[in-house]
Amino acid sequence: MKNSFRYFNSPPEITRLTVMMYVRYPLSLRQVEDILFERGIDICHETVRFWWNRFGPMFAAEIRKRRVLRHSYSNWRWHLDEVFGKINGETHYLWRAVDHDGEVLEVFATTRRDRRAALQFLKRAMKRYGQPRVIVTDRLRSYRAAMNVIGNAADQEYGL
Repeated sequence: MKNSFRYFNSPPEITRLTVMMYVRYPLSLRQVEDILFERGIDICHETVRFWWNRFGPMFAAEIRKRRVLRHSYSNWRWHLDEVFGKINGETHYLWRAVDHDGEVLEVFATTRRDRRAALQFLKRAMKRYGQPRVIVTDRLRSYRAAMNVIGNAADQEYGL
């Protein structure tokens, strides 16, 4: 296995602490620099930014992998929503599935906002992540129609 910290002089624990402080808490680069300086670690805010760009995706992948191993996606609450926008002058709909932690599970773009598009989106998301216990939607009728076809209409709740 390749060591990602091989060419860096600082210990991996400090790098991980720095990146996780910046990502987890609403701190600026300079605030992270100041907090670490108070603890006896003297680094520049540009170092924090560099480590975040270099190691942030790697740490995020590790967290996602541990989350998947620890939890089952089927036990989670999903929030479904759709927004519309124009792409090359045509109206398109962007369907999103977000879990209860705020992690975007699936994104799907269509030109229509009907039962067929909702069914295609739900099948795609459930094929990858399994069936959730509860699905929170707005009151769009396409969701109800697609869930009746799939057979999980009883799992639907309405949000705001």
